[in-house]
Amino acid sequence: MTEIDTSVPHSARIWNYWLGGKDHHPVDAAAGDAYAAVFPGIVTIARASRAFLGRAIRHLVREAGIRQFLDVGSGLPTVANTHEVAQRHAPESRIVYVDDDPLVLAHARPLLTSTPEGATAYEAISLFEPERILEAAARTLDPARPTALILSGVLGHCADHDQARDLVSRLLAGLPSGSHLCVNDGSRGTDPAYEQAQDAYNETGAVPYFLRPADRIAAYFEGLELVDPGVVSVPLWRPDQHDTDPEPIGQHGGLGRKP
Repeated sequence: MTEIDTSVPHSARIWNYWLGGKDHHPVDAAAGDAYAAVFPGIVTIARASRAFLGRAIRHLVREAGIRQFLDVGSGLPTVANTHEVAQRHAPESRIVYVDDDPLVLAHARPLLTSTPEGATAYEAISLFEPERILEAAARTLDPARPTALILSGVLGHCADHDQARDLVSRLLAGLPSGSHLCVNDGSRGTDPAYEQAQDAYNETGAVPYFLRPADRIAAYFEGLELVDPGVVSVPLWRPDQHDTDPEPIGQHGGLGRKP
């Protein structure tokens, strides 16, 4: 396994810090605090992204009948992980997590718990190898059954938007009709302070993450049947009843069905 460098801030550990997790180091907390000093709303974005994922999975299980999930770029285990939400509503759900980050691999054990009826697996493969991902996923998932492809906060790590769209297309090409795509990513055009903080973070030596306009995030769903309300700021996507008057933030996402 590649040695984990704890002297440089790491996006997965910083995200874990913002979500209230424990898998981070002082350098990550410092970087997270520096980011939040420029843009305090980042903690809200991190938590709203996780809440959106939970609502999307709940819809997939309860309304779309999905029982298979391919979570690519899963990141560090935190709260309400994909398998936990899916198996809470459908214990027979099967989940494959994919991430080639050695840090995630080192903490992957919580991702491998499962109900007796279902299954979870972890595959250490890069986002940039979609065919390998699909081949490995077939060891746990039935390639003939509809699957939810989850790309949560990961496509922003791909510097070239056209390349990111190509990766999404190649992953979807290996999934049958009735499969769904779930994406949420940081978006430009909502708050200059957010963009300033992210640009500064990208210059720290950590793996960069690129915010994109909402229409570019929507482009990942080309050719799919969008689930209402489409691609929107994540707090506005099917908010729970207790989420009164949700306000838009710089994180857009949506859910689409493959015809």
